[in-house]
Amino acid sequence: MTALEHIRKLMTELLMAAGLDAVTAWPESRRTRHIGATAAVSIRACESGPGSFCDYLGEQYDTKSETWRELYGKKMKITFGLDLYAPREGGAATCQSAFDRLAGALQSGGPSGLSVLSLTQGETAFDRDTELYHCPVTAVCQACLYATAEEGGAFLDFEVKGAKI
Repeated sequence: MTALEHIRKLMTELLMAAGLDAVTAWPESRRTRHIGATAAVSIRACESGPGSFCDYLGEQYDTKSETWRELYGKKMKITFGLDLYAPREGGAATCQSAFDRLAGALQSGGPSGLSVLSLTQGETAFDRDTELYHCPVTAVCQACLYATAEEGGAFLDFEVKGAKI
């Protein structure tokens, strides 16, 4: 699983834990018709930049191996698409209720490792092609993607770590 797939999964799980039906957009499996409002989680944009000089963040002492490890990383700004869809029954009110639940989940700080910078709700409209109400929602989050390197310079693993601003 790539880092972006992992981040998308974290957002989907956060929304589901808040009681909102959520799916990742463009799933590999066949889509099912949902009864209530559903959030389709996608990543619309991902910008990254250096976390420090030439991506070098410093050293960290590993108490288990009793060695120093170098840290490298980048700051990432991730724009999520959290589009809400609701059936004709209940209509726009169902989308608004789902947005309120979504906003409440993100007010808690967002998924582990991500800091929510902004949340934007668009206008709810009925889509005749899908026969569903659609409300576009965008959440911009920040994270740090970092890796540790052993003395020989080999990277061990990449992780996502939230950055509070």
